[in-house]
Amino acid sequence: MNMGIVTLPADDPRSIMANSPMRLPQIVAVTVCFLLNALDGFDVLAITFAAPGIAKDWGIGPGAIGIIVSTGLVGMVIGSLTLGQLADRIGRRRQILLCLGIMTIGMFASAFATGVVSLGLLRALTGLGLGAMLAAINAMSAEFANRRRRDLAVSIMAAGYPVGGVIGGWGAAQLLRTQGWEAIFLFGGVATLMMVPLVLVCLPESIGWLATRGGPDALARINAILRRLGQSQAAQLVALNEPKASMRSLFADRYRVTTIALIVMYGLHMMTFYYALGWAPSLVVALGFDPSRATIVSVFMNSGGAIGGLMLGLLSPRLGLRPLVIFGLAGAAVAVAAFGAVPPELVLLQGAAFILGFLSNGSVVGLYALIANVYPTTLRATGTGAVIGFGRFGAAFGPFAAGQLLAAGAGRGTTSLLLALGSGIAALVLLASRIRPSDEN
Repeated sequence: MNMGIVTLPADDPRSIMANSPMRLPQIVAVTVCFLLNALDGFDVLAITFAAPGIAKDWGIGPGAIGIIVSTGLVGMVIGSLTLGQLADRIGRRRQILLCLGIMTIGMFASAFATGVVSLGLLRALTGLGLGAMLAAINAMSAEFANRRRRDLAVSIMAAGYPVGGVIGGWGAAQLLRTQGWEAIFLFGGVATLMMVPLVLVCLPESIGWLATRGGPDALARINAILRRLGQSQAAQLVALNEPKASMRSLFADRYRVTTIALIVMYGLHMMTFYYALGWAPSLVVALGFDPSRATIVSVFMNSGGAIGGLMLGLLSPRLGLRPLVIFGLAGAAVAVAAFGAVPPELVLLQGAAFILGFLSNGSVVGLYALIANVYPTTLRATGTGAVIGFGRFGAAFGPFAAGQLLAAGAGRGTTSLLLALGSGIAALVLLASRIRPSDEN
């Protein structure tokens, strides 16, 4: 759905950022967003890496593990919906620092959990910070890029998720050889805490957000950041009639169909995606492989995801974002079903996981880029938070449903086939919709 084109004077800061070549400090800012999303990837998958050890130590089955995984995702839903829109009110940078504090507490405390209830609550706390932070960094990465590189910048940010999974998976495999599952959460807590000084030093506030907030000192603050970025100074700040940051604005006439369609697509794909992410190691262990080898399957999945996300960012200017996402969603459905059908040979499972990650995470990256392009600056974080928040009900449902199916005796093949339907239906929704990236932003 195109929202029209807003033309700003060349000396407005938003025009300067949109039309000027990207400088090194902007690339550094996008890189910091990439690293923050890598934390997201590791933190979300930490419970997946730890699940086999937790199940063994506590004597719990697939149903209980599914509940623990899902509580973290429920926390993400709450964080995205309640705290995500704060980034459009208090600023992207403050939001990120707040979320890092919440995540650090949740990760460290998870290492000392004593049962399903306590670990579930702590994973929900961590998810609260993750959900809110993702809304902020999606907006931040788009707003530090120029118009030509915006999709690529969002793709690089989103690629941090599988890279975090790769590094986390490799680190978890090493830790599990000599340490208990608790060490995985301690490692995550240290990594999260280390991001705070990096954000303070390398990530200034978004110029787009400052421009929409206005105020008597807005232009001076913006020019100080432009100077730091190596960009030319702005001579004026044009006031735009943009909607206020609120959930109501997302469901007003102008954005209603777009918002609902994005929520449905994201939720359905997340149901499939998080089933694969959450259950791949445990399914491989159930086939008789050692937990450390099972974790390497997740590394292959996330390696494919990182490459798939970056490929989408590079190809979207030539082939178009929308057709690439449709192809990725349809391909992901086939790949998840295939993962459940391949013979129990480690090399085949690794190859299937790589292809699954390539298509699934490429689709996630494409959806993030769509979100960043269809909403204006004043609604970008709110829109991201709403789509992620409502959509991650599907992410919470996927691992939970898989746990119940497996506990009821369904095999790997049947469970994978049923959960693959989410991505397939999401592809059909996008194919039938009129959502397209807008040139407005």
